[in-house]
Amino acid sequence: MTLQAQVKSVLSGDTLILGAIGNPARERTLSLAFVSAPRLKKEGDEPFAFESRDFLRRQVVGKVVQFQVFYKIPTGVNREYGIVTLQNGQQLPDLLVAEGWAKLRDDAGRKDESEAGTQLLEKLQALEARAKADEKGVWGKKGGNVETTYELTDAKAFLEHWKGKNIDAIVEKVLSGDRLKVRLMPLPTRHTQATLLIAGIRAPSTKRTNQDGKEQAADAFGPEAHQFVESRLMQRAVAVTVLGLSPGGQLVGSVKHPMGSIAEFVLKAGLARCTDHHSTMLGPEMGALRKAEKHAKDNKLGVFQGHVAQKATGGEVEVIVSRVWSADTFTLRNKAGNEKRVNLSSVRQPKPSDPKQSPWGDEAKEFMRKRLIGKHVKVTTDGKRPATDGYPEREMVTLKQNNHNAALLLVENGYGSVIRHRMDDPDRSPIYDELLAAEEAAQKEGKGIWGAKPPATKSYVDHSESLEKAKRQMTLLSRQKKVPAIVDFVKSGSRFTILIPRENAKITFVLGGIRAPRSARNEKETSEPFGQEAHDFANRRCLQRDVEIDVDDNDKVGGFIGTLYINRENFAKLLLEEGLASVHAYSAEKSGNANELFAAEQHAKDARKGMWHDYDPAQDQENGVDGADHSSATNGTANGDSNAAIPPRKVDYRDVYVSHVDIESGHLKLQQLGAGFSAMQSLTESFRKFHVNKANAQPLPGPPKAGDIVAAQFSQDKEWYRAKVRRNDRDNKLADVIYLDFGNTETLPWTKLRPLTQPEFSTTRVKPQALDAVLSLVQLPGNRDYVRDFVDFVSRATRGGEKQLIANVDYQDAASGTLYVTLLESVEAAGKGESLNRDVVREGLGMVPKKLKGWERGLTKELESLKSTQKEAMEERRGMWEYGDLTED
Repeated sequence: MTLQAQVKSVLSGDTLILGAIGNPARERTLSLAFVSAPRLKKEGDEPFAFESRDFLRRQVVGKVVQFQVFYKIPTGVNREYGIVTLQNGQQLPDLLVAEGWAKLRDDAGRKDESEAGTQLLEKLQALEARAKADEKGVWGKKGGNVETTYELTDAKAFLEHWKGKNIDAIVEKVLSGDRLKVRLMPLPTRHTQATLLIAGIRAPSTKRTNQDGKEQAADAFGPEAHQFVESRLMQRAVAVTVLGLSPGGQLVGSVKHPMGSIAEFVLKAGLARCTDHHSTMLGPEMGALRKAEKHAKDNKLGVFQGHVAQKATGGEVEVIVSRVWSADTFTLRNKAGNEKRVNLSSVRQPKPSDPKQSPWGDEAKEFMRKRLIGKHVKVTTDGKRPATDGYPEREMVTLKQNNHNAALLLVENGYGSVIRHRMDDPDRSPIYDELLAAEEAAQKEGKGIWGAKPPATKSYVDHSESLEKAKRQMTLLSRQKKVPAIVDFVKSGSRFTILIPRENAKITFVLGGIRAPRSARNEKETSEPFGQEAHDFANRRCLQRDVEIDVDDNDKVGGFIGTLYINRENFAKLLLEEGLASVHAYSAEKSGNANELFAAEQHAKDARKGMWHDYDPAQDQENGVDGADHSSATNGTANGDSNAAIPPRKVDYRDVYVSHVDIESGHLKLQQLGAGFSAMQSLTESFRKFHVNKANAQPLPGPPKAGDIVAAQFSQDKEWYRAKVRRNDRDNKLADVIYLDFGNTETLPWTKLRPLTQPEFSTTRVKPQALDAVLSLVQLPGNRDYVRDFVDFVSRATRGGEKQLIANVDYQDAASGTLYVTLLESVEAAGKGESLNRDVVREGLGMVPKKLKGWERGLTKELESLKSTQKEAMEERRGMWEYGDLTED
């Protein structure tokens, strides 16, 4: 009976694997009748084994053939023997014997004694005799020796030698939609068999057996991906380009058959996703893969059946970069004057937490400032970063200036790194692959953050720190004209912090010849009319811009008075023209710009702009300027009695760990070493063992109530600890708990709570070990961002609670029990004035309170030290002082 099938693969020169048409998974093995061919073996191939199999492979693999079974040998596999007829009419094994790639079996005559079998045998004997005479195939006297390595022992060395070169190969086995077993044939007589990952794609896994013997089910579309690749590549000749190694040491490369790259076809069918890990290996070829993946997404094919297309965010919009916060964060202003803060897509500035990268932060910021500040750019929104604890939603954008991509420019010069997105994260840069390639190039060239050397530090000397220093610098600057400078900060419409790079100087600069209305410096103050408008105008036109200055004089507090030029225009004149300042006659005459300034003011008056909106020419007269109110504020006691007795500081040292820092209040939770701490450690171990026992897994008898003491399973380590219920959400069956021995809090489902009724674990047996504390003489900022920075700083300084410290308890609040402490690394550190309290003030993450309690006034030495440190932080614009003095009245 003649049957039909498709040849899936060839085991040797005499054996085929056939697949049922329409159901390729249904297979049968057919050996060719009366003949045998050399075998491929791991311990060493028989001579001509590869050539014999390859001849048959080229004739039949992937083709539909007809076959007849002549006989069977009832061995363990019940093997079938027969003949195969090709589409061109040629017959096997006749063709193989005629070409000398198979021999007649010694017992061929005893296998099938039918008339058809006898005729075929006689024909094969004649063909074999002719092949012998012609020395064809296995009968030849030369060749037949192919050295085959069935295990790649040194993948790294192989990659170094063959990287980027095309290698002829045969796909021996398809393991999954993205993983093949290939025979690499760099030389005709030297072959290597290895596992190869198809570069650029990740396909769903197929069913497999784990090391423990358990079977793991296939992922959705895993079998389909496997079948798709197998039907196209199994035992096909392909061209492999080795590109790299996987973390597991397997080769990664592109696989091309005559129709093109298999990766594109798999992606286009929706049977794989692009993987970013191979982007730098593929280079420009990754773009074609992204396009193929997009086709599958748009048509919701395969793994993308539930794909929801990202909403269009609009096209390019032209805006102005009004502020550079860091190398990857900017404020943009549109034509309507509205501003928003954005981040560059898929890149980040040098990491402040990385000791090697953090020194490059300022240089990277300056690099972007020079290129973007005040420039018209085109912005495209790529996605949004959702709002998180205290952080607003932020747009992720692509910025182009003169068709130059800002993110690419940053990465190319080694001033930023590329974010590794999740594979299914659509909120990424449209040139993500180019960014990865640019990062790799910058790493190879050792640019910026990837170099061995840190950048040269640039430190500015504050010459406005004192009048004496200002006068010395004044002598130098007054001799120069149009000194190049940068506006670092805008304090008001006419007052700026200026950096002079060539002098390494920082100065406070005041516009001469004018008086701008005063703007509020904090929420409690009220601006003078048009003071905020003048401040905003100065910010829009000057902040972070390159300017030029002429210095004429000093004021009484170390400021430098003079003229500031922005784009070669006198900025004082621009303020006057907008009606946001008035001429100060005396200083205007002294500056030599009086005529220009008076003309600008008159222009604003005539146009009724700004502060001149109700100007009446008939009543125009010269008005004097009232002096500022210099009344001083005192920092006395609460009742005004400055002579009240001040208690001296007491010494009460205790060994502690900081187990938690509360992100809302900034309060510390301390664990005090001693008998209680040892008892808590013993209790914790017993508590753990108790709850590991499934017999003790008792649920709560009912909904928990605020104030209940319970056992709670911590979400991070899955261990059980003593806790107290603070709040209860009955609708969602959630409870807010505080861990009594550590002080941290979290929200847990009721299922993660158990009753705590065992006397040995009660709070009367072992008291809660987390003590509430705050840093003495340190007031935290009101801004949540700075409080978060304070929490991060303390957590790092205490090594996440693992570092043992000494706490001097300066005071204990009788009502709340809160401890006011000075945290020290050692008793010797106290004598040197060093403490964690001082470190916090030094970083600008806390300040000395203005109103002191009685016990605080007794810490005279500590107060002087902290105030001196605070002054240093203010001058360096650290932390909460980055925009100036928050305490000024």
